[in-house]
This record gives sequence, structure tokens and C-alpha cells, in this order.
Amino acid sequence: MKQFFKFVFATITGLFLGILLLFFIGGAIVSSATSDEGVTVKTNSVLKAKFNVDLPEQSQPAPFSSFNPESFIPKKQLGLNDVLKNIRTAKEDDNIKGMYLELSGVPIGLASTSEIREAIEDFKSSGKFVIAYGETMTQKAYYLASIADQVYVNPMGVVSLKGYATELAFFKNTLDKLELQPQIFYAGKFKSATEPFRRTDMSEPNREQIKSFLTAFHEDYLEKVAAARNMSPQQLEEIMDKLLVRNAEDAKEHGIADEIFYEDQVYDEIRTKLGLDEDGKINFVDMGDYTDANNRPENKKLAKNKIAVIYAEGGIVSGKGDDGEIGSEKYAEIIRKIRQKDDVKAIVFRINSGGGSALASEIIWRELKVAKAQGINIVASMGDVAASGGYYIPVAADKIVAHENTITGSIGVFGILLNANDFFNNKMGVTFDRVKTTEHSDFPISGFLTRPLDDMEKEVFQQGINEIYANFKQRVAEGRNTDTARVETYAQGRVWTGKQALELGLVDKLGTMQDAIEMAAEMAGLDDYRLVEYPRQKDPFQALMEDFMKVSIGPSIKEELGSYYKYYQQLKDFQNMEAVQMRVPFDMEVK
Repeated sequence: MKQFFKFVFATITGLFLGILLLFFIGGAIVSSATSDEGVTVKTNSVLKAKFNVDLPEQSQPAPFSSFNPESFIPKKQLGLNDVLKNIRTAKEDDNIKGMYLELSGVPIGLASTSEIREAIEDFKSSGKFVIAYGETMTQKAYYLASIADQVYVNPMGVVSLKGYATELAFFKNTLDKLELQPQIFYAGKFKSATEPFRRTDMSEPNREQIKSFLTAFHEDYLEKVAAARNMSPQQLEEIMDKLLVRNAEDAKEHGIADEIFYEDQVYDEIRTKLGLDEDGKINFVDMGDYTDANNRPENKKLAKNKIAVIYAEGGIVSGKGDDGEIGSEKYAEIIRKIRQKDDVKAIVFRINSGGGSALASEIIWRELKVAKAQGINIVASMGDVAASGGYYIPVAADKIVAHENTITGSIGVFGILLNANDFFNNKMGVTFDRVKTTEHSDFPISGFLTRPLDDMEKEVFQQGINEIYANFKQRVAEGRNTDTARVETYAQGRVWTGKQALELGLVDKLGTMQDAIEMAAEMAGLDDYRLVEYPRQKDPFQALMEDFMKVSIGPSIKEELGSYYKYYQQLKDFQNMEAVQMRVPFDMEVK
């Protein structure tokens, strides 16, 4: 009888999941059938934008995470590529009369935020209006808002202006309590990615480099925001330093906000700008919907020549890699396919990565070098972070374009092995024994150890680290047309801003993704071209099935942990990393 009920329960569960799956597949089919119709942008419309969620470099299909229950049509997760394209297109769209920025938190990187801000500033040059409103604006949210014609804040709201900071977590005491002994090797006094596992605080070199780039970001913020709000950088810095903006009234008094309004009052202002009466309907067009609008003023002609744009985002790993990772096998295959196409005249390699596997970085670097040798023009475009392994790969390009707020450099190498013998013995009651044919038969190259390394093994491992570091410097020297002695002066694992990197010769130009595309077109002698983006978007059904599997096992760890997820991710990266890494310091979140 017990087995009978188990069988019945399993059958009912299977039927339920099957019906649920068919329901969502049906929704996807409906979506597919209706998506061709697109969205029609009415005359006298306003482009509405929020930036309160993560913004990947490339738009991604997200059938469940952004499912619209009202229409049963799944929407994709918008990426920076489409956001920037939408703003540029809206500038020329006669149906779009202005932009409405509804801002609160902006959980995206500084360079990405700056690219969006610059695109909005260019949008304004058309004479169209930009209005920003927020209930509670974070510092990055206000960075975007400040470029608007008018900034409005809710009566109960506030604008956070306090300057930049970053906080690092250190796990040495945790490892000590667990009796886990990291065996750490590194090259470069600034290579601080290992510090969380060997120290309880920052080293002075690490504190020096963090202070350096935070100061650069702070000065950039003061300069741009103060200019937009018609005040001096000194006035703005005083507001930050003394925390003078503590409520909405303070924001207006100090020139941070223009008026204290509820959102319905902001809508009244927009109606006035559109020439509507007080009850007139505002034709808002959501940023995501505008991506699929069928009457955008774009050139639909398919040019023969192509520029391939490759988006590489996340940690650099061997193999195919998961979503959000730069897998060496996956990206090597993409580049090989591209260089076999006669109509691709240039590659723009857009990278947003703090690095990862040294071997995987080398494999992708090699494929770009081969493409370059075939005569394909290559321009690297750096996003929020392009450091360590994320800098190693771009040095294969003809030219490198970084944003002034990009975090880059970190030319250094490290490796970590974890001796877990005492943990298993004293905490778990597990012991180990072994049989060897030579003295070092059990010499590990990655992962967990069940014994400490001896002196010879430590020497061998450190030698390997030094050789890879020397190779890294050689790659940079060749790519940047300099010598390794010069590279050593700005290497040592030190992190630089894009602006500092330009002064050092690490990059060729400060600019945006669009600047990199235009540079690639000029290098290839192209006046007429079209962009093709890689990795190719997943088939909608494939994306649907993958998201269904994620939903079926419950909320994601990221959703459950919230702001604590970064600590989980650090430990997960530590567990999964190969022995030798090119990676920036963990948790380089600037807030």
C-alpha cells in the first residue's frame, strides 16, 4: 500500500509538472507568434527608463525571470548593448519627444553607468527633454539623474551623496577556525586577490591602489555632477563630506534637486512639455518595449560587410563555462568561426571581467592573435572591469578602448591550494593514507590537499607562478609595443582606472563601446557595415527549458542571500578555481 501511494503521488506530481511545462511552452509559442508584430511607438511619446536591476553587457532571453503574467509573453533581460542602442535611436526618432528617468538604486558598474549617462547627454543635444525622478536615489542613481534637465525628488525621499568606498571581506579567521590551511603563491606585491585568505585586513600596497582608483572615481564624479548642476566641485564635495543632504528639503536647498514632487506632479510637468491637457494620457514607451518597436528610425538595409561584436563577461574558466562565464572552449570556437567568414572585416571584443584561469585566458588570447594574423582588424572595448586575465586577452587586439572609469591592469598571477587534512581529521574524523611510487607522486596541481606541501613542492609551484607572470608581462610588452622592463613598472598586480591606464600606455583611447565600433570600422575602411553579435542568442525554447529547470528547484541562491550573495560567490570561486589564476581582488564593488 505504501508503494502504491508513492506511485500515485509521483504520477500526480509528474502530470502537474507536465501541465505546467506545456502552459509555459504555450506562452512561449504565443510570444513567438506575436513578437513579430513588435511595438508601435505613437507620436508624442516618452522613453521611460529604470536601471534598478543588473544590466549584462548583452541582452539575454529570460522567459521566466521577467515573465509578464498579464500577457503571458516572456521578455528578455535587457543588456547594456540594447540600452545604448535604444537611446541613440530615440534621439533620431521623431515620435520620441523626451526621456523619463525613474531612478532609485543602480546596481551596475561605474563604467556602464557612465556610458549610459553619456548617451543620455547626447540624447539631450537633440533638444529633447530629460526628466529624472526618484523616491530614494543612491549615489550612482543621482549620477544619472544629474544630467537631466530637471531633477525631482519625493517629499519623503532622499538623495545619497557621501563619496565612494569599497569594503573587502577576509576569511583567514574562518579558515583558521576550520583548520583549513591555504598554500598561497603569487607574483606582484599588489596582487591582493589572495589577501582574503592570508590576512585579516588590507596590506598597505592594496590600500594604496584602492585609494588611488577610488580617488580618481570621486574626482570624476565631482567634476561631472557639479558641472551638470551648475556648482563647483568644491561645493559638491562639501555637501558629501558633511552629509548636508539628509532629506528632500536639503536636496532642494543645496541645488541637488529642482523641486520636491510626488510622481503625479512629475507627470503633470511631462504633460506640459508634451502640450497635453491636465488629463491627457502620456504615451510612455518602456526601454524594453522600445527594443522591439517596429517603427524605429533605423537603417534596415543589410550591408555586405560585417563587424563582429563579441561580448565576454564574467569569470574566465576552462571549458564551455556556464552562463555568465567566459569559457575558453566556447569563446575559442566563436572566434574560429568568425575568422572563417570572408564578410567579417573587423572584431570588437567587448570584455567585462576581473579575470580567472591563466590557461583559459591564454587560449582565448591565442585565437584573437590568429584572427589578427589573418588580417582581421581587432579592437578591444573594456567595460566596468577588464583586469588581470581580463586584460591579458585584450592585449592581442590592434587597439584597446577603455572607459575612464574602467578598472583594468592587475598584471599579476597567483595560485592557491588548500590543505584540508586537519579539518577532515579533527572536525570530521576522516584520516588519509597513501601509497606512492616516487617521492612526489601525490604532488597536487589544484584543489584540496590532504597534506602540506614540502619545501621542494613549494619551490616548484612558485617557479610556475613566476614563469606565468613573466609570460604575462611578455604578452603585454608585445601587444603594447614596449619592453618587459617598462611593463614591470606598472605591473606587480596593480589595478588602474581607465584614465590612469591611458597615461601608462595600457590602453589606446578613452571611450565607449560605440567609439570602439567606429574605430574598428575606420581601421577596416568600412563606410557601410552591419553588426553581428556573439555569443548568438539562445533558441527561445532552449532558454525556456533552462529557466523552467531553475524555477522547478525553487528560488535561486542569489535571490535567497540577497546582499550576502557576494560572500557566497567569493567562496564558490575559491572552491572552483584552477591552481593558477589571473584575477583581481575579490569583491571589488565600489559603492
